[in-house]
Amino acid sequence: MSEGEHLIRIMRDGQRVETPVTQLDLGARVRELRKARGWTLEQAATEAGLARSTLSKIENGQMSPTYEALKKLAGGLAISVPQLFTPPSRHQVMGRMAVTKSGEGQAHPTTTYEHELLAAGLVQKTMLPYRATIRARSFDDFDGWVRHDGEEFLYVLTGIVRLYTEFYEAVDLRRGDSAYYDASMGHNLISTSDDDATVLWVTSLT
Repeated sequence: MSEGEHLIRIMRDGQRVETPVTQLDLGARVRELRKARGWTLEQAATEAGLARSTLSKIENGQMSPTYEALKKLAGGLAISVPQLFTPPSRHQVMGRMAVTKSGEGQAHPTTTYEHELLAAGLVQKTMLPYRATIRARSFDDFDGWVRHDGEEFLYVLTGIVRLYTEFYEAVDLRRGDSAYYDASMGHNLISTSDDDATVLWVTSLT
């Protein structure tokens, strides 16, 4: 066993196994795993079946958790106990996930679009997904072009829309049609249906 490693004893197939793992600050590791999931202390404590005060003390190095507490913590984070002591790597699976039930996204209405942000509870996302109801009926409903950083994917859910872009001819898109474009290029979207159309938009944040 190299310097900087220690043994953690776990049960595997009914046998006690000693697994060498690299030593690191457990509290900082737990905090990192929790924040990677976008969880508050209370959310993580609930998932692990621990008291919020207990989890807070673990994260701040104010107590050494029992093995039972470690098992609960690992179970709540959906990882194995040894992974609690494993330094993060670029290729480590963090297991982030967010579920947004229909109609439960964060509403952001404007005069032209009504956005419903999805997976709003996840922080530091690399994509911004949202469902939008298209209220605009004319290019003149906009105060110039919409443009922002990143790339954007558009998928039509209902109705018919017309996508205007700064460097291309306008194109009509129907249910099931999609477009992928540079979001720094001016773009606007209107509904040409009798009713407001709905689309799924996914915008990159990097």
